[in-house]
Amino acid sequence: MSFGAPDQSGQPQMRPPSGLFPGLPPRPVYREAHPIRSGPFFAGLASAVVWFILFGSLGHDLATYAWWTIVAGITAWAVALVLGLLGDRGVATGVAAAAGVGLSIALGLVAARWITTYNWPLW
Repeated sequence: MSFGAPDQSGQPQMRPPSGLFPGLPPRPVYREAHPIRSGPFFAGLASAVVWFILFGSLGHDLATYAWWTIVAGITAWAVALVLGLLGDRGVATGVAAAAGVGLSIALGLVAARWITTYNWPLW
């Protein structure tokens, strides 16, 4: 008697299960070719925070602080792009994350001034 062939009752014979999914090939395991580790990520994050503090300290009022932060953000993103293509992707991710947070802080301060005074502070 072969499995799958009907028996006398008209029901096909089933193979007894021997595991969760017997006979199926194992599932493939996909892994990142260049994984991002926490050490390089935090190194890039810390270096970008220092970068933004140095550039932000050059400003003496909100307008110059915002413009220096924009310059620091553009250069940080350019460095992150180069690091992502040629260097360590973990450091690039940390730099890009800190650049996004730094630019968001500057945007929030500019927006708060604009809302309270009805005057755009960057011109």
